[in-house]
Amino acid sequence: MKTERLISYLRPGRWPSVWCPGCGNGIVLKAFLEAVDDLALPKEKVAVVSGIGCSSRATGYLDFNTLHTLHGRAIAFATGVKLAKPDFEVVVMGGDGDILSIGGNHFIHACRRNIDITVVIFNNMIYGMTGGQVSSTTPQYYQTSTTPLGAFEKPFDAVEIALSAGATFVARSTVYHYDHLVRVLKKALQHRGISVVDVLTNCHTYFGRYNGMPEPHQMMEYFKNNTCFLERPEEGKIKIGIFREEEKEDFLTVYRRLTRKEGAME
Repeated sequence: MKTERLISYLRPGRWPSVWCPGCGNGIVLKAFLEAVDDLALPKEKVAVVSGIGCSSRATGYLDFNTLHTLHGRAIAFATGVKLAKPDFEVVVMGGDGDILSIGGNHFIHACRRNIDITVVIFNNMIYGMTGGQVSSTTPQYYQTSTTPLGAFEKPFDAVEIALSAGATFVARSTVYHYDHLVRVLKKALQHRGISVVDVLTNCHTYFGRYNGMPEPHQMMEYFKNNTCFLERPEEGKIKIGIFREEEKEDFLTVYRRLTRKEGAME
């Protein structure tokens, strides 16, 4: 029964997907659908916005109100949707390159404004769609098609950026920790204000192949062995969990309160 419900959130005519076999994008997508189903969110009140990239193709497969927009501009479009339809649950799905590189400015200002949207970052640590180039989250000294000697630049940490920019819900999970990912996404969708969920996902076709992990299960082992829960930190490992969950007036609430005070709105 649950499988049938999850399938009902998809557009059957758009399958099979363009994703490589074993790609983590499908895991993130299923976790999102489970979260939506568990919360019983009505499809007609959910809008999902994406930019350009492998993960951004997700909107084409989802039977919600969806927008497949410009590279790096998904958050700008989502902001417009939320302002026009404040009763909608607005979700942004995009890769690390789309959201943190070309879309980085939109990302930090959405966090600063505390706009009531959920941003799901499919963080595969590489540019997957365009040939495996180094991205802003590629771990230092790991290889890509454009850094055959290893990436020498220090990578962005999506969680640290979100926290410093003022996001009120910030979390990280991985495609290996599936149950944890579903729980985090549910909390993110329920949060009033901006929710940022950084999801470490596998691109074994490029990131994995360049770094000795050409099979999906090898990257799953990588996430298993190189992460730890926030409550039980381990030296040198990436922390996963909820880093901030703060109640604070969101952008629309503040805007309405101020404009009502001035008599500009009913």
